[in-house]
Amino acid sequence: MTSFPRQLARTRRFTLGVPRAVRIAPDGRRLTYLRTAAGDDPVNALWSVEITPDGLGEPVCLVDPRALGGGDGQLPAAERARRERAREVAGGITSYAADPSLSLLAFGLGGRLWTVYLPTGAVVEHPAVDVFDPRPAPDARSVAYVSHDELHLLELVAGPEQPGATRRVIGEERVTWGRAEFIAAEEMGRSEGYWWGPQGRRIAVTRVDETKVTRWHLGDPASPWQAPTELRYPQAGSANAEVRLAVLDLEGPGRRVDVAWDREALPYLAHVRWGRDPLTLQVQSRDQRCSRVLVADPETGVCQVVREVADTAWVEPVPGAPCWSSGRLVTVEDQLDHGPGGSRAVLLDGEVLTPPGMQVHAVVDASDAQIVVLASDGDPTQRHLWIWRECHGLRPIGEHPAGVQAGVARGGVVVRTQSTLERPLVQVDVLRTGEESPEADVIPDGATPAAVPAAHVVIGHLPQVTEAPVVHPSVRLLELGPRRLRAALLLPAEGTEHASHHGPLPVLLDPYGGPHAQRVLRSHSAFLTSQWFADQGFAVLVVDGRGTPGRGPAWEREVRGDLAGPVLEDQLDALREAAAIEPRLDLRRVGIRGWSFGGTLALLAVLRAPDVVHAAVAGAPVTDWRLYDTHYTERYLGDPAREPHAYDISSLIDAEGALRPAAPWSIESPPALLLIHGLADDNVVAAHSVRMSAALLAEGRAHRFLPLSGVTHVTGEATIAERLLEEQVRFLRTELTDRPGMAPGG
Repeated sequence: MTSFPRQLARTRRFTLGVPRAVRIAPDGRRLTYLRTAAGDDPVNALWSVEITPDGLGEPVCLVDPRALGGGDGQLPAAERARRERAREVAGGITSYAADPSLSLLAFGLGGRLWTVYLPTGAVVEHPAVDVFDPRPAPDARSVAYVSHDELHLLELVAGPEQPGATRRVIGEERVTWGRAEFIAAEEMGRSEGYWWGPQGRRIAVTRVDETKVTRWHLGDPASPWQAPTELRYPQAGSANAEVRLAVLDLEGPGRRVDVAWDREALPYLAHVRWGRDPLTLQVQSRDQRCSRVLVADPETGVCQVVREVADTAWVEPVPGAPCWSSGRLVTVEDQLDHGPGGSRAVLLDGEVLTPPGMQVHAVVDASDAQIVVLASDGDPTQRHLWIWRECHGLRPIGEHPAGVQAGVARGGVVVRTQSTLERPLVQVDVLRTGEESPEADVIPDGATPAAVPAAHVVIGHLPQVTEAPVVHPSVRLLELGPRRLRAALLLPAEGTEHASHHGPLPVLLDPYGGPHAQRVLRSHSAFLTSQWFADQGFAVLVVDGRGTPGRGPAWEREVRGDLAGPVLEDQLDALREAAAIEPRLDLRRVGIRGWSFGGTLALLAVLRAPDVVHAAVAGAPVTDWRLYDTHYTERYLGDPAREPHAYDISSLIDAEGALRPAAPWSIESPPALLLIHGLADDNVVAAHSVRMSAALLAEGRAHRFLPLSGVTHVTGEATIAERLLEEQVRFLRTELTDRPGMAPGG
């Protein structure tokens, strides 16, 4: 039987074989998507499905990368960086773009440029090299792309079924044109660096100058003959890249118009939208407490302010917003007085559309007829799709089973993914939503529109070939303590070696615990690894504390100025509360494991609460917040020059690399610590763990350090991912079960 660590690694955490990157034609008659051929196949292919009045046609594989001889060995540096920012763990065609009519698709493969013309199925390779982010024009007569930090244009002079002719549009020495800078892609959710105008004659392009950004070097000690990689990393308190936006005329002499806004006061370009909508920008101040939505005149570059939001903490950027519906501005804004704890609400020209307490995670679609959003309504462990129309207001899209949804929408079609705790595989549904008149779907007496599902018809399911996990989570969802901390408790499953053992179990805290990520969701896949650890003889507790999303802006703002105290306090409080409910939790044997922010939290636990937490696995932790990036860190801790105390109390080591004040470790039975870090990590660089190890050694605090040569922030290589899980469970078993004095009753 396949072991779970091997299956998890081989299936890339069960993401292979699931349709993704769905595009829908505006008439709702066709959709395209990416999917691998099997649940253990790491190569994405491009697929198409026709939508007929009777349902879905048979999926057609448009492009199999293996048939093109394309691989990932010669990826341009920009594409490698994009995949890292997107946490992409598969290969083949990992992204593609289409014209608005979904007739011409473009993608890069091994640095080569390919197009697919859907009306005939013609797949064409074009004369271009080191291609990054190709995107067809709205008229499907050309394709823009980036090569060597310059913007290029492929003109389909002989039509979409023949190789085109390429030309350089704009470039500049030591400046990047058309590619998102590091913090835009890593923290703002903006992966694009250019946007087509509505007719395909003009294009808006970012100009990024990183000259003043701190220069770091990432070397691999396992390969001392290789020169270190140079990295421009904007660490907290230091200079950011200078980002400008220009509109280029692609016809005639190539006129350039620079878009003008107050970049001194609002240097962050968080979002750009153009095409069906006017040229729209969202810009932010450096402290992120002010955000403006601007509409730029492409002829003059002059901007008009159409919306301004200020906040004493920060203004949260939300995927899909701002955008437009029937000429009205759609924004997502925090409303602190809209329900207990506030709401992250959808606004239409400043008017709130969503009810108190609803937390909007993304705007999925906005058109003249409707606005589709992904939101949690009262329960942060669930996310569902909702649709707003003028005649009926906000309505659920179909039934909302207890679980987690996501999706895309266009042309009266919604492609919806659904996960629940009970179902081991994600289900991908295709629904047709009709135009609703005020008289349609009569609302029962006493019911509110938001309680009645919008008119919809499930017309089919996109096939998936995901492997069924060999682990079956049995999750007990809890609300713990006065803060009603959302938590999940997992014990050894029936039929496993430890299920029949009714004595006390060592406890493993398994958090992320920080902003932007939730662990406690009503989704089967969310708890697979936690259940595997439970099946090895642990009681696993997963807790979302203050700062995590889904519970409103007031909850998220609890960590402003302190990314250590509240998050650790919530883990420890939840541990005590859970032990009062479940007597099998042995508080004499407590461990914690985590990666990234979870790794930071694991270090916090053994350094500040070693009397409670006795063993920790800390993967890729941030140990000094002054060495993390500007946009994320300054949002929560401010400018280190102005708010040094926030960095002092949140960091584990100081600027000189010395350990900050920590609780003493017992000489007889000190906590056990395993540090793990990828040496090629360009997000949380390995210096965090190297400096932490040196600081611990200087104070005589014994620990283990496992450096991973060639590994980035995401452990993508299957063998390493498998071995890492096995190493963690061996370490935790040894330290919480086998070590003298740590056995039950010891």
